[in-house]
Amino acid sequence: MRFSSMHLPTLKEVPSEAEVVSHRLMLRAGMIRRLAAGIYSYLPYGLMAIRRVENIVREEMNRAGAQEVLLPAVQPAELWQESGRWDFYGRELLRLKDRHQREFCFGPTHEEVITDLVRHEVRSYRQLPLNLYQIQTKFRDEIRPRFGLMRGREFIMKDGYSFDVDDAAAGRSYQLMREAYSRIFSRCGLNFRAVEADSGTIGGSFSHEFVVLADSGEDAVASCSACDYAANIEKAESRVPEAPAEIVEDLPAPEAVATPECAAVEEVAAFFQVAAGQIAKSMIFESDLGFCMVVVPGDFEVNEVKVRAALGAEWLEVPPPARVAEELGLPVGYLGPLEVSVPVLVDRRIPLVGTFVCGANRAGYHLRNVAWGRDLKADRLYDLVTVRPGDPCPRCEGKLRLDRGIEVGHIFKLGTKYSEKLKATFLDAEGEERLMIMGCYGIGIGRTVAAAIEQNHDENGIIFPWALAPFKVALLNLDPKSEEVTAAVETLYGDLEKRGVEVLYDDRGERPGVKFKDADLLGIPLRLTLGRKGFKKGIIEARSRNGVHDLELPLADRTPLWDLLRDLEADDSRLSSQ
Repeated sequence: MRFSSMHLPTLKEVPSEAEVVSHRLMLRAGMIRRLAAGIYSYLPYGLMAIRRVENIVREEMNRAGAQEVLLPAVQPAELWQESGRWDFYGRELLRLKDRHQREFCFGPTHEEVITDLVRHEVRSYRQLPLNLYQIQTKFRDEIRPRFGLMRGREFIMKDGYSFDVDDAAAGRSYQLMREAYSRIFSRCGLNFRAVEADSGTIGGSFSHEFVVLADSGEDAVASCSACDYAANIEKAESRVPEAPAEIVEDLPAPEAVATPECAAVEEVAAFFQVAAGQIAKSMIFESDLGFCMVVVPGDFEVNEVKVRAALGAEWLEVPPPARVAEELGLPVGYLGPLEVSVPVLVDRRIPLVGTFVCGANRAGYHLRNVAWGRDLKADRLYDLVTVRPGDPCPRCEGKLRLDRGIEVGHIFKLGTKYSEKLKATFLDAEGEERLMIMGCYGIGIGRTVAAAIEQNHDENGIIFPWALAPFKVALLNLDPKSEEVTAAVETLYGDLEKRGVEVLYDDRGERPGVKFKDADLLGIPLRLTLGRKGFKKGIIEARSRNGVHDLELPLADRTPLWDLLRDLEADDSRLSSQ
């Protein structure tokens, strides 16, 4: 492709709307343009990168035995009402009506549609296992879309669904997809981790996120320094000693102490001259199941995802202090777990504290000398906190570390969540009707491109991994007015294209500095440069975008160039497989 013929509107200035590196560079490199909040048009260069990811996804999904379909984007409300998600999904669901006033939504995901399709097509165990996928535009009405393609409202997604006869077969399908996803992101040249994760609004019993490690990532990932344990911060656990702390003998009864203007844990700890870990932090939550209180050590943060999972609730939120006072008669800032009228969930670390300070449920007062096992008891303990760097690994003697990451893929064991509600059944070998066991597998196509840029860039622009680069070679003619230089560049351009190498030939009449800056901005893996000086010396300047290679190659002999291209592709493949 000739630069002069391609719609590739690069920008010198940083757009004011850009918030993160990938957003800034995709706008500057002429890959995307904003139409509305969270909605972007893909320009030719951006769409080429999107197609690179799509092709890798298709190859690996097909290799794993999945079959591609294309499902309607507009979905009838009846299906979502049947699954129970029409109301539960909330305001992220873009709802619309047709001319007959029938309700529809623009699909944010396709569990209902694929289950409806399969329940009408599959009747026998002989038709299973079945794994179907699609690559399609979705819409989720995010309350605060930001970061370009990282958190948009309209986005391109690969979503796949497996149907099996039993849990064992479903586990095999899940493992096939986990392996396929690892191959996909390795081939994309990304440094990623597969981490245990919460299943969120999709549901199911178990899931893994595929997270690209990047400092700008929205997600925190906990991983062990000594073993392969890794989990999203919402799911991550740490090891807790089994033996509870001993109760101090002859401990006085709990005593209410006036603690004026001491509502925060730090203020209470300073007042009583104890460590924050000796404070039992109590919080009120409201869910679809009602109110509850959560109690954790004061030096930990409550993990709301774990609380929701412990309750088995559909939604969970922290109510305003005024609502807590009005509904429960309790003062936020002075809450405690003794003698309250709501269910109390106690974190499993509280018994290790032994004796602690907690709120007295009376404004301006706290209780001291509160003892676990004497004053506070619980039939069941939960893991309700967010792990911290240095916490002990739950699987070995190692320590946890926290990194930032960008979720690019998520796989779920759905079980019978949707097949039961939508009555997706089959007849087994004995003629008995049974529910299909499902799995769900998603990849954000645009997010994968954005994540690759977040992970691979410098101050000059993008550094595309070989597999994702729209062009492999940027060919720069530094003296387009010279007939002999131009003739040599044209010949080289033709040779590269005949060999099947994707080339962006910068034939513009711009200054060399402009061409160099655009080549760096676009992130093309190899830059080949020819000007008058190089022509006279009989050499082509070859520089890899990552700075590893900076060579002079003979103009008359193509063999060293072909060897370099082969080495660049091999190096990229080798790095992506590590």
